[in-house]
Amino acid sequence: MDRTVEGYLAQLRAALAGADPALVQDAAYDAEEYLRDALAETDGSEEGFDAVVEAYGTPEEIASSYRDAEITVAAALRKPVSAVKSTNPIARFFGVLVDPSAWGALFYMVLSLATGIVYFTIVVTGLSLTVGLAVLIVGLPFALLFLALVRAISLAEGRMVEGLLGERMPRRPSTVGQTGGIWERIKSWLTDYRTWTTMLYMVLQMFFGIAYFTAVVTAFAVCVSLLALPFVQVLAGEPLLIVDGFRYWIEPWGYPVFILGGLLGVVGTMWIAKGVGKMHAAYAKAMLVGRFEQPAPGAAPVV
Repeated sequence: MDRTVEGYLAQLRAALAGADPALVQDAAYDAEEYLRDALAETDGSEEGFDAVVEAYGTPEEIASSYRDAEITVAAALRKPVSAVKSTNPIARFFGVLVDPSAWGALFYMVLSLATGIVYFTIVVTGLSLTVGLAVLIVGLPFALLFLALVRAISLAEGRMVEGLLGERMPRRPSTVGQTGGIWERIKSWLTDYRTWTTMLYMVLQMFFGIAYFTAVVTAFAVCVSLLALPFVQVLAGEPLLIVDGFRYWIEPWGYPVFILGGLLGVVGTMWIAKGVGKMHAAYAKAMLVGRFEQPAPGAAPVV
């Protein structure tokens, strides 16, 4: 019978096998925080541990409560569905214009340029200074601060991904390195693969951000130009369509073609943004959350 916090957490993760990794991370963090605080007030005996577990709940009970709560919270936080619900394919195609998930993905793509530049700057500067200051007395606390900042950014980025892209992300930090001295904490963070995948995500986010921002701005610039060109030509009274240095009039019969083309371009851009948002959400979850290793076979249950 493993009467330790680590053993309890292993059993909790086993009881949550198959659940969303973000849910597992939240449950493990809450459990560790409670158990360590409660055990600090006991004499450290097995009886004291049993009393704490009895007050908090067995891993199976906690896992069940978290699964039930996740269903309730997910229903409460679910984004409203599109106002356009129809079996008509045309109505469904244009319904993306009022789809909150499409607008959330579009906003995330635009915002990712700023966040990507910030993330890239933090990682490059942080790694450079960490290596440069390693031989000085301030190197150790700076390394700890940098790693803590990376973990905080991982949590913040996850909240943004969940809010804008709709993917369930952790609402608590990971439990690695919660206890121990500075050396133990740095060692645990350095050996946690999520530290390195988070840094890689932060570096790559700048390139994704540039690509996303450029694609969105270019697409909407073209679409708005197509929509506005007939109206601007009428107001200006001169041809505005220039091809190979020659100006061309848009005939009146061509006005609907330009307007329809611009509208279809906007709708198509929204659909593409929605798809990109889903793919980026899955990518972000794989890089920032990953998966939890299962406890060793035969681990004794905590009772």
